[in-house]
Amino acid sequence: MGKNKYRALAGNMLVLTIGQFSSKLLVYVMLNFYTSMLGKAGFGTMSIVVSTGGLLISIVSLSIADGVLRFALEKNNNGRMVYSIGINVCLIGCAVFAFFVPLVGLIPMLRGYEWLMYIYVVAGSVKEVSGIYVRCRYEPNGVRLFAVDGIITTISSILFNLLFLGVFKWGVEGYIWAVILGDVTSMVFLNLTARLYTQYRPLHNDKTLRDAMLRYSVPLMPAMIMWAIINNSDMYMVEGFISTEANGIYSFAYKFPNLVTIVVGIFAQAWRMTAITERNSRATSIFYSNTFSMQQTVMFLACGGIMLILRPIIIPFLGHEEFSEAFFYVPTLLFATIFQAMNNFLSSIYEAAQKTSHSLISSCIGAGANVVLNLILIPTVGIEGAAIATLASYVIVFIYRIIDTKKYLYMTVYWSKIIVNLLLLLSMAFSVMFLEYGVLQNVLNAVFFIMIAALNFKCCVQSVEQVLNKKLGK
Repeated sequence: MGKNKYRALAGNMLVLTIGQFSSKLLVYVMLNFYTSMLGKAGFGTMSIVVSTGGLLISIVSLSIADGVLRFALEKNNNGRMVYSIGINVCLIGCAVFAFFVPLVGLIPMLRGYEWLMYIYVVAGSVKEVSGIYVRCRYEPNGVRLFAVDGIITTISSILFNLLFLGVFKWGVEGYIWAVILGDVTSMVFLNLTARLYTQYRPLHNDKTLRDAMLRYSVPLMPAMIMWAIINNSDMYMVEGFISTEANGIYSFAYKFPNLVTIVVGIFAQAWRMTAITERNSRATSIFYSNTFSMQQTVMFLACGGIMLILRPIIIPFLGHEEFSEAFFYVPTLLFATIFQAMNNFLSSIYEAAQKTSHSLISSCIGAGANVVLNLILIPTVGIEGAAIATLASYVIVFIYRIIDTKKYLYMTVYWSKIIVNLLLLLSMAFSVMFLEYGVLQNVLNAVFFIMIAALNFKCCVQSVEQVLNKKLGK
């Protein structure tokens, strides 16, 4: 087994963690400000606009950012061509999308935000391609510059939000404009530091390379749409069946499982870069098994840590008092995030085996289950019904993928570790949701978290040893 794989993975993770987690942490520090300025209804509307905008970026750009990541990491490809093709696809897609923008206004929750969302999509798609290209190709250290860019983007967005929400009182529109201007600031920064303007060639791109990038990225779109349905349909249905205010509470509750998503997302970004460059290496099964186990350790500790401080610290300090009931929905969504992360890891096996159609099939099954369960559970159970539907859909996809991926790669799954961790987290969830807040709840959760940490301690030590190139054969 190559001795540099774990070091490459750990090195990328360290830089991305310093940059991206610190920048995302600033957003959470500002949550109390956002919730107090927007209120439950405004926060719910903002969440729908932002999540829909993220989905449209993938559709309009044909998921070309994934193609840029894949082909920019291939050093024998012309970097300028890869970047130029990525930007051209985004610009052409945005030009076509302009004709369909009025259709967005037909959705009641988005009416009045059509053209603002269009600007959001244009800025977001170009920024995404630019950032990924810098991460893969900029010398001497693109990952480091990418991380710094994340901090700059976040700080600029926060400053614009302080102006637009705190001073001008622009509400939801002010928040969206702040995000847009943050992306613009990022593009200016990347052009000044990485001189991206010297890389862009609008004409005479390599047609063979362009077709290869599109063949890679376009098939990923339907699966991405299905994931968006699982992630976002519950917000639409909570607003439709209950109220905008209820969606605001649900969206606020979703912010804290997203902390786990951020942590695992950093892991996934580093993993994708390492997996692509090491895809033809020997002992791939061992590498995947070890990395999957590392990912689980990160998830379980992160979820346990959030539940430990959810009621004593997170809810009181990060949310306005009218959002206080959101704590009840966080544990279920944390479990959903665990299975979402494992599903995303398993999808890398499909990509390596060039069986992305199986990824699409499982995503469709999960999306269908999510919509049906939302229709049944939200009118009967309320907001918690949306969280349960999300969790159930991710579990269904996980069962499909963990069985199906064995056809393409044998990977050791430590089931006893997973089950015991889930049971301990379930105990913490019941404590958070159903025990009266006080000393007993905090003590119980502390005990459960210590048990989770002890259970995963060995994996942490082994991960460090692998990074240090010791006992790599074990």
